[in-house]
Amino acid sequence: MTETAVDTANAAAAPTSIPHWIAGRRQEGSNRTAPVFNPALGTAVSEVALASADEVGEAIATAKAAFPAWRDLSIAKRQSIMFRFRELIVSRKDELAQIITREHGKVHSDALGEIARAIEVVELATAFPLLTKGEYSENASTGVDVYSLRQPLGVVGIISPFNFPAMVPLWFAPIALASGNCVVLKPSEKDPSASVWIAELYQEAGLPDGVLTVVHGDKEAVDTLLTHPDVEAVSFVGSTPIAQYVYETGSKHGKRVQALGGAKNHMLVLPDADLDVTADAAVNAGFGSAGERCMAISVVVAVDTIADELAAKIAEKMGAIRTGDGTRDNDMGPLITGAHRDKVAGYIQTAADDGATLLVDGRDPEVDGDPNGFWIKPTLIDKVPTDSAAYKEEIFGPVLSIVRVASYEEGLELINSNPYGNGTAIFTNDGGAARRFQNEVQVGMVGINVPIPVPVGYHSFGGWKQSIFGQGKAYGKHAYDFYTREKVVTSRWLDPSHGGLNLGFPSN
Repeated sequence: MTETAVDTANAAAAPTSIPHWIAGRRQEGSNRTAPVFNPALGTAVSEVALASADEVGEAIATAKAAFPAWRDLSIAKRQSIMFRFRELIVSRKDELAQIITREHGKVHSDALGEIARAIEVVELATAFPLLTKGEYSENASTGVDVYSLRQPLGVVGIISPFNFPAMVPLWFAPIALASGNCVVLKPSEKDPSASVWIAELYQEAGLPDGVLTVVHGDKEAVDTLLTHPDVEAVSFVGSTPIAQYVYETGSKHGKRVQALGGAKNHMLVLPDADLDVTADAAVNAGFGSAGERCMAISVVVAVDTIADELAAKIAEKMGAIRTGDGTRDNDMGPLITGAHRDKVAGYIQTAADDGATLLVDGRDPEVDGDPNGFWIKPTLIDKVPTDSAAYKEEIFGPVLSIVRVASYEEGLELINSNPYGNGTAIFTNDGGAARRFQNEVQVGMVGINVPIPVPVGYHSFGGWKQSIFGQGKAYGKHAYDFYTREKVVTSRWLDPSHGGLNLGFPSN
């Protein structure tokens, strides 16, 4: 049997229906469904239920009913569940990676890398007793103590994107759960199985039924989470237009919202940079996960004097990238859908029509995989005009653009004038220039000779400008602040000698 035939047989063995996870068990949905594709085959391998507003409401009610007992469970017991979940996901990460590869398309090693970054946040969640405790002031006034408590919000919603079907849910859910909240997770309908797998693993770790719910759906499910009176907060990752919609709609209905949007990440390369190292970094950051990363480098801003040499080195290194089925020994897989593949191809044509130079054209590729898969190979475009849609808009695919500038100052101005502010990087051997860049650049996450500056789990993830809306960043200390609210108590235990009327503020 050929490799393609084996892949097709495996796809046929995949589940034909992907249900919701409500009240600690799988539940089939109502009549509406959507196909879930294996992008490497270009064929639907299963169907996912799309929840109605009523079904989402029932899931929220289940979470609300589970909240009091979960909120009041001892810190020790909650922490033991977090530790147990961490051990389970570490021991079974290969199983989760296979699910990601089948439904998202990214190669197996990249799926394992996604899970490794998710585990960082799971580990952070085990430290919640330290990060959710309050403060105490003894004898603030005579015989009066003042102390603060951090308490969970209640039911919180998480709306996650297709590009990281395990990592993004695990950016939010472990900290929300550890803080004592109940979670209703709405994953992308394009690759939903990872979220159900995670929910089942939490149950195995000892999480009570109803504390973590997974409902699949489209805009109807999203709108229900954003408007339902029993949802206290919403966390979202996706494109900027949808992030803004989530923020505005959720805020209008009285919810805390953190909505992380899109990006157009630039990498500024100065003349003193090591161009071989820089070219490697540009290739790795531009084409990992087929460019479907909000932290992917999509624009190399090269100072004129080294632009030709750098472009040649990037093009040469791109030739070694193996594109194909993620279950095989390849470096880059397909795009998520045929429609997205066509959209990315359209941006490549737009750049060419606008006068850019196609150094490496990844359209109509030969790949190590089924010809029906959603393929575009790595693409390099030089001299991209800054008024082209291929420069201005987020492509979210394996397309790396080169824009040439005369100086550091011109490159910095280009980055700062961009409406996005998610991630950026500078490549240089000049410490003074690097220090100046980190101070002057108007972007939330900065790399110095690091092309994808995603913070570690105990720092927080989030950009500036049109890349984020609402309150707080993902994971780190910001997340604990987002998922809890402070209550301040002023306490005095009276003895019989105290008494009498005093209408003023305490002054003793």
